[in-house]
Amino acid sequence: MEFLYHMVPKKMIGDELLPLNYIKGLDNELYKQYSEKYRNSPERESLLQRKIPKLDCLWNDVIFLLPLHPNYIFEALSELGVSIKKDLLFYEIPIERLHDNLNAIYYYRKDNYKGPSSDIPEEEVEIIQMDSFPMLNAIPENTLIYFAEESKKGKNFGMFAYIPHVLSLGKINIYGVNHVNWSEKPI
Repeated sequence: MEFLYHMVPKKMIGDELLPLNYIKGLDNELYKQYSEKYRNSPERESLLQRKIPKLDCLWNDVIFLLPLHPNYIFEALSELGVSIKKDLLFYEIPIERLHDNLNAIYYYRKDNYKGPSSDIPEEEVEIIQMDSFPMLNAIPENTLIYFAEESKKGKNFGMFAYIPHVLSLGKINIYGVNHVNWSEKPI
């Protein structure tokens, strides 16, 4: 069975992962809490209005999922000596849970990435069928280079930079799914 991964939120509504813009209509306080991460710079705030080609929606209309086990990220950051939490939990979501949604892969290639305020190029997004989507079994080389460069600067940096993401337009039922600790190797 193939899985996708999403960080377990501190607080959520019910047993479904919901896109941020959907949460806004249900619980404005929760929306403010989760949208705060976009308000720390004008460039990141522009993500709230960023359009996703081929899905014809906004950045916050989708759920972002990792197509590789989060332990790969934990191991890469640990090897660099980056100070990280050891108990970060992720939902391990069977791909079957996404069958009712429209799904795409956002390749997030370094060569095409021009920052959070820039448009996403059409070629960076591809509509996918979950049954035929190949999962990743390693972190992209550009991500490892980014981690090494940014860790030397001693500032906070993105843990998911240049890692392709599955974008799912719709809700995802997470009732009964496994929680995995990113510090534990996959079985």
